[in-house]
Amino acid sequence: MCSELSEIFKRSIELTERNLSQYACKDSKAWRLKQENKNELRSAFAIDRDRILYSGAYRRYQGKTQVFSFTNMFDEEMTNRSLHTTYVSQIARTIGKVLRLNSELIEAIALGHDLGHTPFGHEGERALNKCCLNYGIGKFEHNIASLYIVDYITNRGQGLNLTFQVRDGIISHNGEIHNRVLSPHWGKSDHDIKYYIDRSLINTNTDPETDNDAMSDYQWMPNTLEGCVVRVSDTIAYIGKDIEDAIRFNILKREDLPSECVNYFGNTNREIVNKLIRDVILNSYGKSFISMSEEASMNLIKLKKFNYERIYKNPVIKTYTGIVYRSMVILFDKYIDDINKNNAGSNIFKHFLNHKSIKYLEAFTPAEKVRDFIATMTDRYFNEEIKDYLIPGKY
Repeated sequence: MCSELSEIFKRSIELTERNLSQYACKDSKAWRLKQENKNELRSAFAIDRDRILYSGAYRRYQGKTQVFSFTNMFDEEMTNRSLHTTYVSQIARTIGKVLRLNSELIEAIALGHDLGHTPFGHEGERALNKCCLNYGIGKFEHNIASLYIVDYITNRGQGLNLTFQVRDGIISHNGEIHNRVLSPHWGKSDHDIKYYIDRSLINTNTDPETDNDAMSDYQWMPNTLEGCVVRVSDTIAYIGKDIEDAIRFNILKREDLPSECVNYFGNTNREIVNKLIRDVILNSYGKSFISMSEEASMNLIKLKKFNYERIYKNPVIKTYTGIVYRSMVILFDKYIDDINKNNAGSNIFKHFLNHKSIKYLEAFTPAEKVRDFIATMTDRYFNEEIKDYLIPGKY
């Protein structure tokens, strides 16, 4: 690179860092487990963002259900993981810009936070969790799976060698856990991440949505304020959008929303997002933590409970639960058998294991490899696999 261009980039980085809040994570603080030569055109967090953006796992977002299993087969305007991730990124960058935080770090965490989500949303996650527990490999959590993808699975099993701050933000993003105040755990290290994973895997709660053990016993917060912004933005992104999707899916009417929540937020996703973004900025500006007001927090809890009872536990949604659970067990058992018999014709070899490094193949058990393979699937791919197994030669 010519010296003039190098100097331009250097001045740009310095100007950007001078404008950041004292609580922001500067690029100079970024570090990786495997050190790399400095890139003169992009910051470390911009490199992470681009590695995620161009990964196969990121491209598969568009084929994964958010909440309403199977609906992406007939209604492409229902929210999928790709849309949800875009919403999280947009909301988090909006908040981060006003708070003068590192937008490239925010974007990298946001784009990577759900890479490990299974096909069929949280129903798929619970079904895969049950299979993992049955095979004695510990519970399945999508935030851990997301970290596994960027650390061990993508790039032919070599991983992406992301910065600690992005990896930590990915594994610490859980938007289902409600916190009014998110204070960064500034002193975290890779040892803390390993501790959290070990602790989570030995927990035998079969429902990830109701399991707060690791969060309550061990103060598990993101390492950076940017990670905290993504975590609260995850909630802001899905809470109102799930309502809009439920109305579109005809299992909810707008007038069904709790009156106290409507009085506070409004009754559309646009109003809910706008109210929460403004509240978080107002209560977090100039502070070393991310917070929302007591009133916003209480109404958000009420809205979450409403969504859980009227949407996530809705009998129409649960109609598909049995299908997902039964098919998950069938495929999990099939792939275990294929590995044990070294069935090279199986897609777990052709589409997964044959493209992984020796390091990956030697590090994980057959059940763990099956877990990882299924977690990477889109809804369509999963459906084709189960149909091909149950109705061989269907074409």
